[in-house]
Amino acid sequence: MPAYLFAHFTSEQADGEQVYFSVSKDGLHFEDLNHGKPILRSQIGEEGVRDPFIIRDPNKGKFYLIATDLRLSKGLGWQHAVESGSLDLIIWESTDLINWQGPNSVHVGVEGAGNVWAPEAIYDQAVGKILVFWASRVAGKQRMYASYTTDFDKFEKPFLFIDHSHDVIDTTIVYDQGMYYRFTKNEQNSRIVMEKSDQLTGSYERVESAVLDGLEGVEGPEIYPLPEQGKWCLIVDRFKEGKGYLPLITSDLANGEFQVLRDDQYHFGKTKKRHGGVLEISDEEYLRLKEKFLVG
Repeated sequence: MPAYLFAHFTSEQADGEQVYFSVSKDGLHFEDLNHGKPILRSQIGEEGVRDPFIIRDPNKGKFYLIATDLRLSKGLGWQHAVESGSLDLIIWESTDLINWQGPNSVHVGVEGAGNVWAPEAIYDQAVGKILVFWASRVAGKQRMYASYTTDFDKFEKPFLFIDHSHDVIDTTIVYDQGMYYRFTKNEQNSRIVMEKSDQLTGSYERVESAVLDGLEGVEGPEIYPLPEQGKWCLIVDRFKEGKGYLPLITSDLANGEFQVLRDDQYHFGKTKKRHGGVLEISDEEYLRLKEKFLVG
């Protein structure tokens, strides 16, 4: 039976822009680890991280945690962050989710970029490599860029991944039954746009979703399977209202139909979760994390 690890940050307050862990058995009710204190800290670059995301490498048996190099609590402001901060990826690696090597910073090198935000990754089954993608502001507009890697040390030349008439950030991708499903924040109206393609870096088509169209003021989408229920869970951060994450459930990604859960159907723990990533883990890994870091 699967379990889940949620890596996230919490706020722009002191210590909020570091890496926190929470775990869950059902993907809907989470417990904070380490008594709600950070698990990983970055003292390099901007001396803080946001938007952490964990991926399991299917070839090497390793875990990689990547994050935005940014700490707004330093007081330098958003203009600094957009125009001259957050230029590198911050990366940790582990073989057991307990002991982590890092952080290390890697410059992905988009010419003219002022920021590298909200990095995520997915294994490309067609080429046997991991595609890492992120938002960068180039020529006055936020676009999504991507690069392939096999070790999170050396990255191939970045390329333009998503470019619309409006700014786009916060993309997450999942693979299901021969299709890649992509969820991206439209920065213009703070809504999540759903798309699909049979190739990871191919042409995507819009998946119409009345529920997503009606959700305004959200960001940080993450999606993961609930195999015991035969469903998928999409979570979105209601940043505009400051209410934290909201789960939406579907039994068929292809039709774009989601059910919004009631407040009494989920619980994300004591600490407010800001943009992070959810990783499906084994029961053994779940128990090991709880034993090492303690719930609280």
